[in-house]
Amino acid sequence: MPDKPHDLEERTEKFAADVRQFIRALPRTVGNIEDVKQLVRASGSVAANCIEANESLGAKDRVMRFRIARKEAKECRLWLRLVNTADNRVLDETRAALVQEAHELKLILTTIVKKLECGPMR
Repeated sequence: MPDKPHDLEERTEKFAADVRQFIRALPRTVGNIEDVKQLVRASGSVAANCIEANESLGAKDRVMRFRIARKEAKECRLWLRLVNTADNRVLDETRAALVQEAHELKLILTTIVKKLECGPMR
């Protein structure tokens, strides 16, 4: 995942797409089936809430949407760590990159929330 778009909406959409690509290669276990459902929802929610934040009706709504996106990014890290890769090296490397991207998105979203809460846009 070397190419990271600078636009947050594009980056979160790419993250959601990369997650979907990753899960196609996972083994079909009972645990993975359930964890993957949560992972798909959470990764899509990160992107959707960033879009909604940029189209928000007001400052409070904007902050709330970015907070939700941040929470969903944190959840993605959990679900990514829980899925079973059957010790497949390629899947483990892909998962590590996705966990890192989820972490970076969380940090970006935390910065945005802090600036919106403290800045003149409030």
